[in-house]
Amino acid sequence: MSAPQEQRDPRGLRMAAPRDEATLEKERQALVQLAGRPPLARFRGYLGLLGPGYLQSAMTLGGGTVSAALFAGAIFGYQLLWVAPFAMAMGVCMLAAVSWQTLSTGERPWPAMKRHAGPFFAWSWAIGALLSSVIWQFAQYALASAVLVDIADVLGLPGLSPILAGALVLVWALGVSSLYGRSDRWVRVYEIFLQCMVWGIVACFGWVVFQTGISDWGELFRGFFTFQIPDDRNGIAAFTLILSGLSAAVGVNMVFLYPYTLLAKGWGRAHRELSRFDLGFGMFLPYTIAVSLVVIATANTLHLDPAYDGARLSPVEAAHVLAQGVGPGAGRLVFGLGVLGMALSSITLQMLTCGFVGVELFGLSVGSSRHRLATWLPIPGVLGCVFWSEIAIWVAIPTNIICGIFLPAAYFGFCILQRSRAYLGDDRPSGASGTAWLAAMYAITLFLVAFLAWYIV
Repeated sequence: MSAPQEQRDPRGLRMAAPRDEATLEKERQALVQLAGRPPLARFRGYLGLLGPGYLQSAMTLGGGTVSAALFAGAIFGYQLLWVAPFAMAMGVCMLAAVSWQTLSTGERPWPAMKRHAGPFFAWSWAIGALLSSVIWQFAQYALASAVLVDIADVLGLPGLSPILAGALVLVWALGVSSLYGRSDRWVRVYEIFLQCMVWGIVACFGWVVFQTGISDWGELFRGFFTFQIPDDRNGIAAFTLILSGLSAAVGVNMVFLYPYTLLAKGWGRAHRELSRFDLGFGMFLPYTIAVSLVVIATANTLHLDPAYDGARLSPVEAAHVLAQGVGPGAGRLVFGLGVLGMALSSITLQMLTCGFVGVELFGLSVGSSRHRLATWLPIPGVLGCVFWSEIAIWVAIPTNIICGIFLPAAYFGFCILQRSRAYLGDDRPSGASGTAWLAAMYAITLFLVAFLAWYIV
């Protein structure tokens, strides 16, 4: 069956296989009907339409996230549980603005930013998204290959080399990432697959926490709601982990991918409320639950392990320690599957991001052979399983911070777009709520700049 004729829309995303207009119209009518129904009915209706938010969850639940969470729990116990929901809440505020702008105008965000905010912000955003997606692949492959080797050992298949494990991950990533953009059906299959993977990660770590239990419920509550920053001899480590967590929760490559997945699904003005719901229940909720479970699991085991000195931690070492509380073999397998799922989902979505960056920077058509080649730009990251296979997981922490440097430029660009009447017209948020929203966006951006500058200095 031949691919549908390519659509070229100067405002929207150029699609190789645009969604069927009849299906989209039916979806729009359903959303209009849902808008007038009670909250519970809208909730049930929206649940069946989630998609882009789950892609963001799957992308951010990767090596950077698991690294920051493992160290936070191992060194500080429950004290830094607030970082994940706080960081993701800031990200949701910014991505809600991105979705509002994209769905209100229907314009591709990169040329819109270049035209209305300035080339500096647009190029910083695109280059940051491309570089962070490529750089992160090294850590993701190192992480995936290490836990895959350990999983093979648990399953009675010893001798799997990190290089072969990395090759298997690469083949898997190439196959899965190629699904996106082929057709509306394959896009939906891809999104359902990632939804299952995200909740599978949550289930794995939830089982570990269930088996290890909660050591102190009062301390758990304080960890979520009192915004503790340890000031003992590990104080600088705490600030490092906080900054790493902020950078990993919503990375600059995520900010680039998100609006393009909205356009690729054919979403428009009628989907604006759905997009906010999608960010809350597709991104914020699973991310917060998954990261909190990782912190709690390691706090229940590594933090209480007198043999752990806080200086080094590999995912395999973490799995072995967790196995002491969960059971030999089972603990390693469940923890390893959760970490492997994090790495695999991030690898494929970072490849997808590079493809969309290629669409803008090189004028490629989505679904073309050159677009496929652009998604392969991160392939050199497979070398991470060769050169980083024996390096502790803390290498992901500085990678988080380096990639986080590009984020404020993108955020400033979207702040400018949010207040641009030439771009948004009558859709520019106004009144008290619009002013508060814009003020929150600027506050988040300035907070990241100040925190990053303070840490570097």
